[in-house]
Amino acid sequence: MNGELPIDAVLPEICAQLAGHPCLVLQAPPGAGKTTHVPLALLEQPWLAGRSILMLEPRRLAARAAAARMAELLGEPTGRSVGYRVRFDVQVSAATRIEVLTEGILTRRLQSDPELQGVGLVIFDEFHERSLHADLALALCRESQQALRDDLKILVMSATLDGAAVAGLLGDAPIVSSAGRAFPVTVHYQARESSAPLPTQVAHAVVEALARHDGDVLAFLPGGGEIRRAQELLAQRLDDAVQVLPLYGDLPQEAQNRAIRPDAAGRRKVVLATPIAETSLTIEGVRVVVDSGYARVPRFDPRRSLSRLETVRISQDSAEQRAGRAGRLGPGVCYRLWPQSLRLAPRRSPEILEADLAPLALELAQWGVQDANALIWLDPPPAAALAQARELLTRLEALDERGRITEQGRRLAALPLHPRLAHMLLEGRARGLGALACDLAALLEERDLLGRDSGVDLELRLEALAAYRSGGREAARKLGADPNGCARVEQAARQYRQLLGEPRPVSAWQRGQPGLLLALAYPDRVAQRRDGESLHYRLANGRGARLAEHDPLAGRDWLAVAQLDAGQDEGRVFLAVELSLAELEDALAARLEERERVAWDARQQAVTAVRERCLDALVL
Repeated sequence: MNGELPIDAVLPEICAQLAGHPCLVLQAPPGAGKTTHVPLALLEQPWLAGRSILMLEPRRLAARAAAARMAELLGEPTGRSVGYRVRFDVQVSAATRIEVLTEGILTRRLQSDPELQGVGLVIFDEFHERSLHADLALALCRESQQALRDDLKILVMSATLDGAAVAGLLGDAPIVSSAGRAFPVTVHYQARESSAPLPTQVAHAVVEALARHDGDVLAFLPGGGEIRRAQELLAQRLDDAVQVLPLYGDLPQEAQNRAIRPDAAGRRKVVLATPIAETSLTIEGVRVVVDSGYARVPRFDPRRSLSRLETVRISQDSAEQRAGRAGRLGPGVCYRLWPQSLRLAPRRSPEILEADLAPLALELAQWGVQDANALIWLDPPPAAALAQARELLTRLEALDERGRITEQGRRLAALPLHPRLAHMLLEGRARGLGALACDLAALLEERDLLGRDSGVDLELRLEALAAYRSGGREAARKLGADPNGCARVEQAARQYRQLLGEPRPVSAWQRGQPGLLLALAYPDRVAQRRDGESLHYRLANGRGARLAEHDPLAGRDWLAVAQLDAGQDEGRVFLAVELSLAELEDALAARLEERERVAWDARQQAVTAVRERCLDALVL
């Protein structure tokens, strides 16, 4: 390997500690080089005995970039000695010894092969991000190591995490610490909070940074909407000598690569990124970071069975990670758009404490664990959220009444989707609607093609996807759809069709079929219009929901709701389709029940008895 990095000084110690211990914790700040230099240094260790290394990355972009850089250091193409597996993209061969994976892929591999045959080392990179998949995969790897593979090694690498806590979790594993970032970063704080919108603040800071400093600029914003607005503002203030590029997960790979690599024409570059750029990714040429101080994270409310995206202040460890991007290649500068007196939380909240735990509950059941506390966790899954998740899985027939996985549950677990959508795919195929179910699943997994101004009706999204298939990008634009989004949805739908054995995409659908399918996926979100209302609905789970004023679906008696926020009293519906009573009864016949209600009628001065046909909290 060429190019000395701080991590190189401790590589001999890492090799020695792993030779004598089953687990190791490596603490190395941003820029140390742990992601690319450590796996290569371990590749020919005697204890590895020619077996392979699996390395987990929290994001697809980082996984591809890490594999490409390691392959470059070996002078090989990606996919020979070093390859990667991410969603919809695999670059490995029979000669591959290092596989960089995204986390869900490792979990599925463990479920199908608990011994991880042929694997000698599993590396958890960027573990401080504390994703749900990483916590689960570490718990499963540790149990496999203790019960089945005492020769399997585990290496947890982190930039900012409390290494002692992880080491204790792994049986008092040794800790190796690397030197700090390669170059110093000067931090400037905004004196006081600005009332201007966040994209405006970021654009102003970027223009100032370009005027005062050399090199490229990396700016962090919460999400794609803020990035696009900041890009528009910068386009008005900068000339063609500066290239402004977005970087977020929904972008096509080609666009992501343009953001990472130097400009071919030698222009200065401004990269507007979500937290995707916090990880092991190196964006060449960056000397200045502008940090908005915000991130957008999902929050799950088990009482309402709903998730919502919240824009929140980042934690101190995230701030340090972001600032470190400026010191990768030389002395750097970081502009923090908050006052120095502001106190940030020390560390980000683990996803396991905030997430929808239905996928985790299904994985645990497939692993054969009914008591989550039987596994090791830095933070155990909250009991209330886990109980709610198991209740949903029972409704989806994935668990039996004793909480054990069913054959249907195993089929759901084999599909790389949330259990709700996996259930919709399998039930849709059984009803001859498999291809349509694949389209709906892809639309719900990817970013909205049309945006909220187009109303909530998912059938409009299906029509946009059909237009893209028949007429290409221009046909999609005519319906107001994002062509890049259509391409992503089509790629996902094609993958799901392959998994289901559906040879062709759906060419047409009958009215009502999308509603039937969504009711199968979201039986608790079947919505009944409240009497005398056009915008307000009651969900089968008893919660309230509302449509925006003038939405085309307003006033329909029944809806199948796919996406809504948790809200306070009522959740706002974001995606839904109309549902008829006949479709509801077809989809959820097993969940309908008859109840007798006896009450005193004060007006009639008599006892009345009513027999009602119900779907949970709704009276049909």
